Amino acid sequence: MSEGLSRRRVAPVRSAEDEARPGTTPNSPTPNSATDEAKSDKAPLLTLMEETLLLGLKDQEGYLSFWNDSLSYVLRGCMLMELALRRRIRISKDAFTGMTNLSDRPLEIISTRPTGEVLLDEALRAMKGSEAPRTVTSWMDLLSGETWNIAKAGYQLKQVRERLAKGLVDKGILRTEKRNFLFFDMATHPVQDPRAKDEVIVRVFDTLNLPRNAAVPTRAQRSSSPSGTASPSNGMSSTAYRAYGVGQGISGSGGRLKMAGVPNTRYYKGEEERRFALLRRVCLVSAACAGSVLENPLVHMDMETRDRAVARAEDLMDVYGHWPFKRDSPLYTPEIDTGEAGDLMVEEVVAAVICVLRKMDKLI
Repeated sequence: MSEGLSRRRVAPVRSAEDEARPGTTPNSPTPNSATDEAKSDKAPLLTLMEETLLLGLKDQEGYLSFWNDSLSYVLRGCMLMELALRRRIRISKDAFTGMTNLSDRPLEIISTRPTGEVLLDEALRAMKGSEAPRTVTSWMDLLSGETWNIAKAGYQLKQVRERLAKGLVDKGILRTEKRNFLFFDMATHPVQDPRAKDEVIVRVFDTLNLPRNAAVPTRAQRSSSPSGTASPSNGMSSTAYRAYGVGQGISGSGGRLKMAGVPNTRYYKGEEERRFALLRRVCLVSAACAGSVLENPLVHMDMETRDRAVARAEDLMDVYGHWPFKRDSPLYTPEIDTGEAGDLMVEEVVAAVICVLRKMDKLI
């Protein structure tokens, strides 16, 4: 990771309802504050890109796997999903919408208000400056540089992993160190505040229907006692390593998706009261699976459990990477939908991106 990158200042996070009202400020009083607070769209402290990066980051070493060549492409898909969840983009409508696949319909911008995240705003400006509408697949290709057209190289977002890591340093989650790799020095970013990654892992385990007491950070293995009892730093009780299985989580043997808040959370306060909270978790698991980082939090489990957890992630991608969502699947839950007609535009973009992630091996 380049150490010449400058640290950035993170702008105050605005709620989507504030952004929808011209002339308002984050502290401006709004009518029906109780109702608005209950349906708050306030963005979480971590973006989908940062969560996916954290899952792939080695805690102590502070760098990603050198052999992961799919993560960069996945991070661009996370940007599109994050922009949709923040109501900045949608898939365009036309007279033939019902007969056209989502992957064949272009994206359009519905708001250019800054998000407070530099990479998201940069992607939004690139999309705004495009001379022609483009599909989800086209934008993921352009933003990641996965295109043979040299004339389109200006759309590529460079040094995304390093910039995301620097952003997490600014948020106090990572720290910067210099590490020697035989012939050269490289800036690395070990985990400074393990609670952030622990909370991300717990949310992933909930979605995969794994027991929360199995969400032991890999760093706890190295500091475990001779008896096999680890002392995780995520505020949860110590647990001995034993056989865990898919279907032992908060959803039980039924396996349906279920929303449950993370106890004593620092980075996801009021998560269960936000719109698209459960859909955001599906986006995270889909990105982690496609980006080959889902195995990292499962490393202390037996091979059979890991295979079943990855299989569940792939099944989720099949259900929610299809539009409309496959409502007849056991993994579909009505809680994923907010019930408001205007929110369908968010779900359409998410479905389109997950559909592309499922086909990544054919695209890269």
